[in-house]
Amino acid sequence: MSTSQAARDIDTSRPHSARMYDYYLGGKDHFDVDKQAAERVAEAYPAIFVCARENRAFMHRATRVLAREHGIRQWLDIGTGIPTEPNLHQVAQSVVPDARVVYADNDPLVLKYAERLMRSSPEGRTTYIEADVNDPQSLLNAPELAEILDLDRPVALSLNALMHFVTDAQDPYGIVRRLLDVLPSGSALALSHCTPDFDPGTWQKVTDIYTSAGTPVRFRSREDVARFFDGLDLLEPGVTVGHRWRPDAAGGDAPTDAEVSLWTGVGIKP
Repeated sequence: MSTSQAARDIDTSRPHSARMYDYYLGGKDHFDVDKQAAERVAEAYPAIFVCARENRAFMHRATRVLAREHGIRQWLDIGTGIPTEPNLHQVAQSVVPDARVVYADNDPLVLKYAERLMRSSPEGRTTYIEADVNDPQSLLNAPELAEILDLDRPVALSLNALMHFVTDAQDPYGIVRRLLDVLPSGSALALSHCTPDFDPGTWQKVTDIYTSAGTPVRFRSREDVARFFDGLDLLEPGVTVGHRWRPDAAGGDAPTDAEVSLWTGVGIKP
């Protein structure tokens, strides 16, 4: 699909989770319908902006750790969302200039801005695939993926704030397992996932807002999020709240666990 076709396919009649996330991050690539829905979420959960910011910060730290400490040179980032700098490839290539990154999303608006995701370092490679995490085989069979990633070498599977948009009926654990099954030993899973554990009442309100907007969600407990890492060797500190996973040097007041409400973890495939 061309970017012009993508622009024509954008549905502005109802909010979209990627565009709402763009609003939480202070971006400008959203519409009034997204802003209105996002502001309803913010009314119920004012810390949604903290949650979004800490999710991005976790992605940055996890990417650097995998590049520096575990020799990862390839990433598959699904549920990319609207580009927000620094994007994953910029973080990875700042550590290892030859890093290769495949981005995947199924939102036409993300495709419209995908050229931002392809500004690779001269040594590295990046590309964008229009694909749906609910159809992992189609994603893995995409010729663009094979052009960039060597699946005989370790790959980091990056699923940031994505799997809570996959309901239990859609088999989220089976999807992640199928994606990991094709990756060799030494590959990694980096995952973040919103949780109701710290404030169930508030997160039920958030669930209702997303569901009524046509986007079913399933926010999960720590125990349920930990299941995504079954069979992997979890890096320290294990599955923990986003701002507590390998934090950078403290600067200012740290948010509370309830404000962040995001379980995160990184596991290595043995």
